[in-house]
Order: sequence, then structure tokens, then C-alpha cells
Amino acid sequence: MTFRPLFPVLAAACIVAACAEDGAVTSTANVDPISLATASPGAAPGTCWDKTVSPAVVETVTRKIQLQPAQISSDGRVQSPPIYKTETSQQVVQPRRETWYEILCDADVTPDFVASVQRALEARGFYSGQITGEMDARTRAAIGRYQAAEGLDSKTLSIAAARKLGLITVANPTAT
Repeated sequence: MTFRPLFPVLAAACIVAACAEDGAVTSTANVDPISLATASPGAAPGTCWDKTVSPAVVETVTRKIQLQPAQISSDGRVQSPPIYKTETSQQVVQPRRETWYEILCDADVTPDFVASVQRALEARGFYSGQITGEMDARTRAAIGRYQAAEGLDSKTLSIAAARKLGLITVANPTAT
């Protein structure tokens, strides 16, 4: 029986790997196309969306299972104790959840609009600082605090939150 040297095989693999782009994924077999989506399924064209992903909650459960009961003599004495087996398993208590929500498109987020967001959040006690018109970390943190109180854990302003803040109106479908 003859063995071929491993070096030519490794060299060929290195050459093929070097031809790939830096950091490029060469296989898409394990990629979930829904997780790459940029809009909610069924979203209207021209609308912008974002999503939050809540990870699954997994709990480890340990149980004792009796394999053999105790052996008890006729006078009530334990001849041999029961035999147990410990079994550990993991259970999903809450599944992974994606929450899609509509947001303002980048073209609509002007410095004047951001200044209005800052003033609205300041009036409600969520923002403190200068009204700059910049979507900076302080503004995003205030948006996150405001939306968390509304049940959305995100620092990206949703359309629903902007409406509730009185910053945008609800389109009237019967108006022409």
C-alpha cells in the first residue's frame, strides 16, 4: 500500500483559499435568508424597516428518575436502597423572536427632524443636553429609553414612536 504525500494536497487547498476574497463566505448552505432581509415580509415598496431579535431562553432541567425501587424485607427493614439516575436536559422556555417595525427612511431623517425628536424627548424627560440636530449617541440612548417604556427595545426611532411623539402624522387614505 502506498501513501501519497500530504504536502501537495495542503498546498492546493491553500492556493484555493488564497483566491477567495478576504473574509468572504464561500458557502451559503447555513445562511438563513430571512435573517438577511432588510424589510418585513409583505412590506410596502418604498418603506424602511428595522428589526430587533430576542434570543431564545433555554433552561436546564435536572430530574431524578427511579430505576429500581427500594427492597424492603417483610419486617420493614430496607435491604437495598432505591437506585436513581440523574437526567439533565435543556428546554426552550421562550423561542427566538424577531420583531419587525417600520422606521423613517434615511432621507427623512434631516437635522431639523432630529432636533424635533430631541425637543420631544426632552419635554418627556428622556433627553437632556443641547438640541443639536445630530443623531448622536445621546439622542439614540434617549430614543432607546423612550421606546423601551413603550415595549420596543431599540435605539432606532420607529414610525409608531414618531407618531406618538407627535412628529409625523398618520396618512389619511381618503384624502386626495
